[in-house]
Amino acid sequence: MPYQPPAPENPQTQTSDQRLLQAFKDLESDLQIEGSAVVKKILSDDLKGSRHQRFLIRLSHDQTILVAHNIDLAPRINSLREGDSIRFYGEYEWNNQGGVIHWTHRDPQGKHPHGWIEHDGIRYE
Repeated sequence: MPYQPPAPENPQTQTSDQRLLQAFKDLESDLQIEGSAVVKKILSDDLKGSRHQRFLIRLSHDQTILVAHNIDLAPRINSLREGDSIRFYGEYEWNNQGGVIHWTHRDPQGKHPHGWIEHDGIRYE
């Protein structure tokens, strides 16, 4: 069965997907954004330096983005599976593969906006 993207939960979701697509086309970075997506693929953790849980998400228009969730500063999302829906608030950074969402945690120094990921009704920050 071919992939069917989820219907946007609300107009804000559709707007954030469009904004992320525009950021990718414009090679834009340092974009604080909230949105929702479906987990496309679970990747191995990045254990170099600060540890990050990594997974790919697919937006409603089929763009994929890597999420790098710092598990030294925020709880790991142990129940996360491919096909799950998430909501997120973090910083988008451009790369030629679709981009990265990071800063999905609280900043212990209070210098950066706090981010989060919501999965199954639990907010990880």
